[in-house]
Amino acid sequence: MKTGEMILLYNLSGTEKGKKIKKVLIPLGITIREIKKEQYLQPIGALAGIKGYEKTEEAYLGEGFLEEMIVMNHFSSQRLDFVLKSFRKAGIERIHLKAIVTPTNVSWNSLELYREIKREHESMNS
Repeated sequence: MKTGEMILLYNLSGTEKGKKIKKVLIPLGITIREIKKEQYLQPIGALAGIKGYEKTEEAYLGEGFLEEMIVMNHFSSQRLDFVLKSFRKAGIERIHLKAIVTPTNVSWNSLELYREIKREHESMNS
């Protein structure tokens, strides 16, 4: 059952944590998209398949970032709570960098979103 919900995964491909996350999300009908470093310049809206946001031709060739990050789209607050609780129940270690696609960040690329989430996370935990 497809729900329209999507989660973008960063730096989780091929990891044990990534496998556990997929094990939780697939039965819930949530679309999973693993984002590669080369895609970091694409608008978040394009990566999340949102109409009106086109992919760019440019591939990112820099070093990127190493931290795990997840970006969620099309989730109600109840469903989001359920998914995060399901992660904890499955023994998935916390992912510190999490975001919801918003009207503000939908046009940002992954690097811009990463910098903002990282800044927010650091200011909340200092």
